[in-house]
Amino acid sequence: VHYAPRVTISSITLIICLLGLVGNGIVLWLLGFHMKRSPFTVYVLNLAVADTGFLLFSVAHLVAFVLGYKFCDCTAIFYMLLLFTSHLTYSTSLYLLTAISTERCVSVLYPIWHRCRRPSHLSAIMSALLWALSCLLCCPVAIFCLDPLKKSCITSLLPFSVLNVLIFTPIMVLSSLILFVKVRRSSQRRPPGKLYAVILVTVLFFLLFTLPQSLHFFMCSCNVFKHSEIFHVLACANSSINPFIYFFVGSYGKQRICGSLKVALQRVFEEQIYFGESTDTQSTNRKET
Repeated sequence: VHYAPRVTISSITLIICLLGLVGNGIVLWLLGFHMKRSPFTVYVLNLAVADTGFLLFSVAHLVAFVLGYKFCDCTAIFYMLLLFTSHLTYSTSLYLLTAISTERCVSVLYPIWHRCRRPSHLSAIMSALLWALSCLLCCPVAIFCLDPLKKSCITSLLPFSVLNVLIFTPIMVLSSLILFVKVRRSSQRRPPGKLYAVILVTVLFFLLFTLPQSLHFFMCSCNVFKHSEIFHVLACANSSINPFIYFFVGSYGKQRICGSLKVALQRVFEEQIYFGESTDTQSTNRKET
């Protein structure tokens, strides 16, 4: 009775994961080898790496489930690795999106300072530090979650969930709201660039798909809610959707949706004139004159 629905959910999840792997693979290939690096493409490249890692292990987990783990008696290890990978990639994606939205917000509010004083390798340094922070926070999961049902495993998720929900998520939401308000106020003078739309839409889908996962882990730790596969499906959807956001936003405004993902990415990430920076710089120059 319970096996059929789970197989159906697993099949849907597998299709989502495969589509996401194709999309993220193309993004990695284009941003890594065929496009000029910029501060924001470094973040997006790391975000695609995190999404690809999560989707790869999700596919491995689903295949092992369909086969009934017949090749080895390693169900507990698979669940632990899935839990570790999902937490690692979820937290890394959250931290990277927080860095993207915060830095873009700073570039709009203080364009001259951002253009003249920003360290050239800040994106790479921040990405490395955020990956290290995620690994550090997820170490207790690898230690205590060989049995996911144990109280020690659930307790080890608490610091991770509290930090993500109470610190990083509010920073990401606040910076995105400031960015949205700034863009709306200035849009009468100059149309906003596609990069702003990508940031805001990506943050919105991240909140819709993965914030419930953190709340779910927190409620499970308080024995309020039981584990549900739907949160894994939502996490896989979030890891798969970003390439499609880049494509549709990059193609928007044309008479028809055409061209390749490379062209769409170039329209999004290779903007020469930054909306907000250029307008604020012009007004500053007028005042100085």
